[in-house]
Amino acid sequence: MTGRPLALVVEDAHDQAALLRRYLDREGFDVFVAHDAESAIAAFAEIDPALVILDLMLPGVSGKACAELIRARFPDCFLVISSVLDATDYPPADAALPKPITGAEVHAVVGRMR
Repeated sequence: MTGRPLALVVEDAHDQAALLRRYLDREGFDVFVAHDAESAIAAFAEIDPALVILDLMLPGVSGKACAELIRARFPDCFLVISSVLDATDYPPADAALPKPITGAEVHAVVGRMR
């Protein structure tokens, strides 16, 4: 246990997941990456994220359905939606990170969280 808060990244694109891992590590988070909603849901019993960055366009269970499950399981976590879709199509969340994502945008979102 590092004492750092945990960020859950649910992202099916491996390059985007790696980029988010790097950005969040710099922001002081331990990062758990799930490449689909099912993997994220399966990890719920083992994790307690302070922050979730969730891609909407996932294989299998949709990002919107996963967002609802995250809200139900972790009501106090800071939920961030990430997608190439128009932000008006995002489900309710604490913040949005439209793609492509930059380190400065992640830094700003983390600042809003804190």
